[in-house]
Amino acid sequence: MSDLLERLRDRGWRLTAQRRVVAEVLDGDHVHYTADEVHARAADRLPEIARATVYNTLSELVALGEVLEVSTDGRAKRYDPNARHTHQHLVCSRCGTIRDVHPTGDPLAALPEQERYGFAIAEATVTYRGVCPNCNDS
Repeated sequence: MSDLLERLRDRGWRLTAQRRVVAEVLDGDHVHYTADEVHARAADRLPEIARATVYNTLSELVALGEVLEVSTDGRAKRYDPNARHTHQHLVCSRCGTIRDVHPTGDPLAALPEQERYGFAIAEATVTYRGVCPNCNDS
């Protein structure tokens, strides 16, 4: 069973066939699908699943804190099931591929006190950008 399915089951979230297939699609490392990609993959497994059901399920998963909504460079929102482990993202500036990365160090500590302007900072999100090996070869 996937980590996401297990977490949802532990929460007592009702796993209908549609919800289950969406969670199964989101299973895996470095998963960052758009809602349309989730729908296409879910429809391969459950042809009658409606696009609205996928969107609603993704919204519920985000509201539960079980899936992160990731936006990079004005591209379509992507959904990341790696919500339980602190991580940052590495994004290809050509094709948009996203990878989860776990840099060492605390990004909050990297911001000097005089640059905080009195803010009580709760979190920092760092996005690394570059060109992936597939795009670099072409």
